[in-house]
Amino acid sequence: MQERRQAPRIAVIMGVSGSGKTTIGRALAQRLGWLFQEGDALHPPENITKMKAGHPLDDEDRAPWLAAIAARIDDWRRRDICGVITCSALKRRYRDIIIGNRPDVRLVYLEGSPALIGGRLAQRRDHFMPANLLDSQFAALELPASEEDAITISVDAPADAIVERIAAALIAAGHDPQLCALTG
Repeated sequence: MQERRQAPRIAVIMGVSGSGKTTIGRALAQRLGWLFQEGDALHPPENITKMKAGHPLDDEDRAPWLAAIAARIDDWRRRDICGVITCSALKRRYRDIIIGNRPDVRLVYLEGSPALIGGRLAQRRDHFMPANLLDSQFAALELPASEEDAITISVDAPADAIVERIAAALIAAGHDPQLCALTG
């Protein structure tokens, strides 16, 4: 059973590849004065190699990556640091690993249509995730359930507007902007 939600101190930015997790996550962290962690940087090298070769990851591949993300979140919580971390977190069981019973961690789902996100991926260069894996990501996506209390934001607006909507939702959820100063 999940603990009662507390004021958010950590935001997990989730969505399919190309939804803007890194762009939005980095800008949100800057806006709030929080630390930022690109979740993809925590992938083991063999996962990157597999995705570059055009093969989707399976649950066994994801296990050490999700454990590394959860460990980063727990480290921030232990050190009383606020932060934003990105993770596709496509399935509920993945979100249970990285958020689970962490009442001060808030899920932010970047929602967009396959056409919009596919167009973005087609323009992206030098990223390990090929555009041809997008269909597998949408097929695997389990939308956040109501009890996950996710902040759902459409990615069909400019990045600064999306960041402001997320910041406003975090404040409405009890986050005090004075609570977290950039530390670490």
